[in-house]
Order: sequence, then structure tokens, then C-alpha cells
Amino acid sequence: PVAADRVRRAAEEGGSQGMPLRVAAKRGADGTIEYGMGFDEPLDTDTRVVTNGIEVVVAPTSAPLLDGLVLDFVRLDDGDEQFVFLNPNDASEG
Repeated sequence: PVAADRVRRAAEEGGSQGMPLRVAAKRGADGTIEYGMGFDEPLDTDTRVVTNGIEVVVAPTSAPLLDGLVLDFVRLDDGDEQFVFLNPNDASEG
């Protein structure tokens, strides 16, 4: 729920209320997955899900890489905060 609250806050601060969160992924040459996210209009070809009250859209090219993904929000030792992608498909996760 912390990540969902931060997504809502980002939408409000950026004037993107009502827009879905787009999560994207591509596999790098070393097998790890690179992520991106932002608020975007959905396309007809997108997969759409609602989780914790947040509508998320994913393009067909990203969907296989994001299967099982959990988006979290954490505070780091130095006090910074950031989103973290917990993904069973990412070689760097294990």
C-alpha cells in the first residue's frame, strides 16, 4: 500500500489524476531487466489491471517480463526513498 500511496501522490503532484500508471520493461544484453514507469493514456493493445486502487497499463512487449512483478517503495539507509521492482523474471534478483 505504500507504493500505491506514492503513485497517487505523484499523480496529484504532476496533474495526472485519473491517468493510469504505465509500467514498461525490456531485457538488457546481460539478462537483467530495465524498467520505466509514468502516467500515460492506455492503448487498445495494453493489458490493464487495477491493484490497490491504481490502474496499471502494460504494453504487450513488456507483459511477459512483468509477470509476477511487485512494485514496492522503500526508504534506503541514507534516508532517500525510491520505488523498487521485485521481479521473479529478473536475473539480477537472485
